[in-house]
Amino acid sequence: MSGLTKQSGHHVITLGTAGGPRFWRDSSRTGIATAIVVDDGFYLVDCGHGVGRQIERAGLEMSRLKGIFLTHLHSDHTVDLNTLALFGLFELQDRIGRPVPIIGPGDRGALPPVSPLAAVAPSPVAPYSPTPGTAEMFLRLMEAAATDLNDRVIDALRPSPLDIFAAQDIEIPSSLEFHPNENPVPATNGFEIFRDESVVVTATLVQHPPVAPAFAFRFDTAQGSVCVSGDTTYTPNMVRLSRDAGLVLHEAIDFDFMESMYRGKDDEMSRASLAHHYKSHTSVADAVRVAREAGARRLALHHLVPGFSSTAWEWVAADGYTGEFLVPNDLAAIPFRT
Repeated sequence: MSGLTKQSGHHVITLGTAGGPRFWRDSSRTGIATAIVVDDGFYLVDCGHGVGRQIERAGLEMSRLKGIFLTHLHSDHTVDLNTLALFGLFELQDRIGRPVPIIGPGDRGALPPVSPLAAVAPSPVAPYSPTPGTAEMFLRLMEAAATDLNDRVIDALRPSPLDIFAAQDIEIPSSLEFHPNENPVPATNGFEIFRDESVVVTATLVQHPPVAPAFAFRFDTAQGSVCVSGDTTYTPNMVRLSRDAGLVLHEAIDFDFMESMYRGKDDEMSRASLAHHYKSHTSVADAVRVAREAGARRLALHHLVPGFSSTAWEWVAADGYTGEFLVPNDLAAIPFRT
């Protein structure tokens, strides 16, 4: 599927389909971001590089943004949240008093364990607050731009982004006994984190070590449902969340490409990086496995690594999956009716 395909009814627009904190050369794919279009508005999942421009290119009006959902706080999923807030305030001035929610993971609560490959334990960045959650991260981003914002607030009488957006952390039910290091992915059918007149959003915990918590989301609407995996390896929670969904958007990685990147390298960083990809990401075959086991009507791969053409995307491990299989380009529109 390529280009922007007009769809009637509720649909997804793949604003950006590349994964990883990289500027992929010779690629038309931008950073990971997905618009869930419902009724007269849209909900944004993740804010990869270029998302603001992609929203415009998709023909979406920023004034119709009804919520931002962050699967986890890796930079390739959050880097342009700052841009949306600083530039978006000019189109969202009517949201004072009813701010756009920004919903994502809370404070991790503990640093991850040091890699066993480390000869010397690394020093953490910002040791005074090394694992901020969504609410604190957003506040810090806006504080970093205080010179710009105070010029606009005081001189041009513009509103503050802190009045237009309301960042909040996802509260994980205590009954799950979540712990970032000891129990990061307890089994769950998911739990509701948001609802309005158009959608109900359910979150589940997925496996993306050392990130914890990392979430996948399900959007249920009157016309159908769509699930977005976030970054994860194969996780039974994702299968449960995706049961009978109209569309599953799942990350996928070409492990042959990753092997080629680190071939012949035996330093600590290279070995640790390659090990991270294997324990934290999903092959094409396992993405298909999730959709098949969930009975999802459609599967679309995104958050593609590498972020350019790969033979891995052309190979479909059908393996009993009878639904529609897609590898969409940026700005593709995909229905999710059930």
